[in-house]
Amino acid sequence: MGDYKGNGGLTREQFLYHETKIVARLMTDDSLSDDEIVKRVVEENLFQFPTERMIKNIVNVCLKRLHGLDDMTLVGVIAHSPMEVSKQACLYAMMKQYRLVWDFMITVIGAKFREQDLSYSRMDLNVFFMRLQEQDDEVASWSDATINKIKQVLNKILIENEYIDGPRATKLNPVMICSEVDNAIRADGNDVALPAFNCFY
Repeated sequence: MGDYKGNGGLTREQFLYHETKIVARLMTDDSLSDDEIVKRVVEENLFQFPTERMIKNIVNVCLKRLHGLDDMTLVGVIAHSPMEVSKQACLYAMMKQYRLVWDFMITVIGAKFREQDLSYSRMDLNVFFMRLQEQDDEVASWSDATINKIKQVLNKILIENEYIDGPRATKLNPVMICSEVDNAIRADGNDVALPAFNCFY
């Protein structure tokens, strides 16, 4: 995984489940090139966003995320699998794109699953960021506003993937890894990521 440069972009980019799914379908079903995908999404306003600039920006984020998987089978899973499976594949794509999401999901969430400690609170996020700020100059340079926004984004990712029930949740739900995602992670040689999905075998 790279360093944390560019991870501040999380404040804008969010989980983007529906948008990523739309782009994944255009990649797999219509075999469109990246430029053709951008054009189609803009022309048909497939994201229902207010401005063309915003649409282009988010399409490019989705493309980067999907290409980052380097696994067309998994892109197909995002395009066509039921929501819980495709969301998990999207979460893995986001982990691969952002070292910060990767580290959070493995060192905070995965560690809790490993220890069977399902408590969760704002404190877990605070401790995670304090540690990052001590270790990394890039993160240390972020404003409080940026860090608070990223905390919100991480919480929203957990909510969208049903790890927690809402923004004020005090416990984690024990998620189950989908076989498609499990297989892809192992094929990728990224077994270290499995604990983020409550998988320890």
